[in-house]
Amino acid sequence: MFEVFEECESEVRSYCRKFPALFSKAKNAVLTDKNGREYIDFFAGAGAINFGHNNPYIKKAIIDYLADDNIIHVLDMYTDAKEKFLISLKEKILVPRGLEYKVMCCGSTGTNAVEAALKLCRKVKKRSNVFAFSGAFHGMTLGSLAMTGERNSRRGAGVSMGDVTFMPYFDMFEDPMMSLNYLEKVLKDDHSGIDKPAAVFLETVQAEGGINVAPVEWLKRLRRICDENDLLMVVDDIQVGVGRTGTFFSFERADIVPDMVILSKSISGFGLPMSLLLMKAEYDIFRPAEHNGTFRGNQLAFVGSKAGIEYFCDNDLGNVAKEKGEVISDYLTEQILSIDDRLSVRGIGMIYGIDFAGIDSKLALEACHRCFEKGLVIELAGRDDCVLKILPPLTISTDDLNKGLNIIKEAVKETLSDQ
Repeated sequence: MFEVFEECESEVRSYCRKFPALFSKAKNAVLTDKNGREYIDFFAGAGAINFGHNNPYIKKAIIDYLADDNIIHVLDMYTDAKEKFLISLKEKILVPRGLEYKVMCCGSTGTNAVEAALKLCRKVKKRSNVFAFSGAFHGMTLGSLAMTGERNSRRGAGVSMGDVTFMPYFDMFEDPMMSLNYLEKVLKDDHSGIDKPAAVFLETVQAEGGINVAPVEWLKRLRRICDENDLLMVVDDIQVGVGRTGTFFSFERADIVPDMVILSKSISGFGLPMSLLLMKAEYDIFRPAEHNGTFRGNQLAFVGSKAGIEYFCDNDLGNVAKEKGEVISDYLTEQILSIDDRLSVRGIGMIYGIDFAGIDSKLALEACHRCFEKGLVIELAGRDDCVLKILPPLTISTDDLNKGLNIIKEAVKETLSDQ
């Protein structure tokens, strides 16, 4: 069935090994394979499908654009599609939140926007070092990979990666503030041996790191530390932005304003390649073409993003995510934790995790396999892949959400009963 893939495609392929089906169609939160079997999607393209597969409103905008022979590729030239996207982003997202960011259209993937942010931070502050946090995932190109903590990913670089100092994330200590006590002490200690950084890069919710939700007061204090020490704060909102946590940007709950924000994945609205770097105007100091790329002007992504922003606002998807998140949280607390009190759950909005580390990390993979056998696509995260990551489209129906949660319950029960 998969002969051509095994014969022709590189060994680097990964998700297809965990989900061995030949998928052909998708609608909202349901994937369909070539044999007609349906799977509920709790993966959502690793966070790229917040608005659901083939969202009809966004799809119509893209089809209409294509049908009129509108321009598809002109690098970063001025276009009608880009103009409408920028106006929509400004008027519907930035201005209502009091944000005055300039918008940089980067290459196709999130890691390219991370690289742009790294270069810009170093250029602005004239320092090469940056701080990242344990558990972070920022991408797979060399700069972003240098800020990614996961060992197996780092091995793939094949070279040493420097100019990044890892600080402990809040979850490394019983008292979350201990991590910032350490960070602050390093900054003040002229014998620490650690170069002062240009910036601090962080995810307010570490998704690949295991669904680690930074406390509001921790985020507020980190913002103050950056201000007091002349550091830029850069929030990587690639996976948990665009409504995932219950607000468009994940940092809104802490009432902070990062100096730069990195977006990709669901910002295109339709799963199309797109990445953006938002920056305060005073940091917009790149010279023309100092960071560029052939596909930094994805016209279909501009069309999809404009439609996605409209859909987000018109359907109040932030509050939808909060409400459905409460359903997920209540279910996990009542139905999953009651299976075995060594399990733990955590999350926010519509990103949650079930942590098996208290029993046996390897059981998470077994539960993942059982979920797929029962018709649910769900991924793993965290140290040793010990966390079952719940990440459905924000638009998932209540019926499909409950079906998916019930599959998880069955899979976890069976997995633990076999031990």
